[in-house]
Amino acid sequence: MIPDVVEILQQLIRIPSVNPMGRDVPDDPHYCEQALSVYLEQFFRDLGVGVWRQNVEPRRTNILAWTTAPADDRQRPIVMFEAHQDTVPVDGMTIDPWQPRIEQGRVYGRGACDVKGAMACMLTAFARLACEPSAAQPMLVMACTVNEEHGFSGARRLVQSWADGTAPMLPRPPDQVIVAEPTNLQVMVTHKGVLRWRCHTLGRAAHSACPDKGENAIYHMGHVVLQLQRCAESLIQRGGDPRVGPPTLNVGTIHGGICVNAVPDRCTIEIDRRLGPDEEPEAALQHVLDWLTQHAPPAERIQHDPPFLVSRGLSDRGNMELAARLQQILHRQGFAAQQIGGPYGTNAPFYASVGVPTVVFGPGSIEQAHTAAEWIAIDQLHTAVDVYTAVGQGATITR
Repeated sequence: MIPDVVEILQQLIRIPSVNPMGRDVPDDPHYCEQALSVYLEQFFRDLGVGVWRQNVEPRRTNILAWTTAPADDRQRPIVMFEAHQDTVPVDGMTIDPWQPRIEQGRVYGRGACDVKGAMACMLTAFARLACEPSAAQPMLVMACTVNEEHGFSGARRLVQSWADGTAPMLPRPPDQVIVAEPTNLQVMVTHKGVLRWRCHTLGRAAHSACPDKGENAIYHMGHVVLQLQRCAESLIQRGGDPRVGPPTLNVGTIHGGICVNAVPDRCTIEIDRRLGPDEEPEAALQHVLDWLTQHAPPAERIQHDPPFLVSRGLSDRGNMELAARLQQILHRQGFAAQQIGGPYGTNAPFYASVGVPTVVFGPGSIEQAHTAAEWIAIDQLHTAVDVYTAVGQGATITR
């Protein structure tokens, strides 16, 4: 029996899969994707399809499934659905995050919108196609990746397996990839990338009763932050891609000092630099470093760590034909979808980086993602199931 998409979504929400986001939570069952990976593996095994577990990090495993064996037809087109297993943390939520509630045509719960709603749609479509296969349909791969919200390591490891030949279900990279994210049933063809790193200012510790004997690292950081604000303003004035807007810069955290009665000898901030779709991360970083060298001397008081997160943007070069065919499917469903861009990042650039046409598409709005009362509209879930099913039947393949 083919499962109901709303029922699957409720099951997914009930399984916490919170991304630690850098927190040290070694034994907390709510964190990491391990429990959800177990559910997904059993879901696919119950369908009788091929399943592969790809270990990425401790307690973090990509789960992949496929509808036809690699030996069936090595020339058969390959379509990949991709959805990430992790959610953001639940701090500050005003609803029970793991007890899904249906109300006024919506499903509420953490991950309902980002991205367990779209995952449920992909799983439903995958089950339909696995239970009712046809000779004409492409080989369908479903990839459920880990750690999208804080590092992209699941997608990065999956792409690496194509290069080193360790992915058993893929005789070659797929011919196209649909990445699940809440795009409000629009077709996202381009989005920004992201670059994040830590910056430190150095001082000299002293008693706060004699501050002249020390050198205040927080004061130094004040000058740095002011110049980063001016750098951010200059980026906005630069202009940018018409679909995603200009590149941006934001200082997101600041930490300094050990107590109020001491002159701090160190202060640290974390910087988030959003990249244009075709912007080079190395050049973007160097631009900020050069700005600070020019406007916030002396340089010996400032240190920069290597970036702890780098993801290029998604360019619309190479995916327009796939996007147009996906639009046609949506139009047949009575939905006037447009090609859009996004200011946030996804796993899509990792697949596009190896030459695979890749777009981002899913139910739900980014305005509901990560919110205190996260939800998704049920009618969009049903539309997305039909669209994913049509894609899995080969409606976007032109080979």
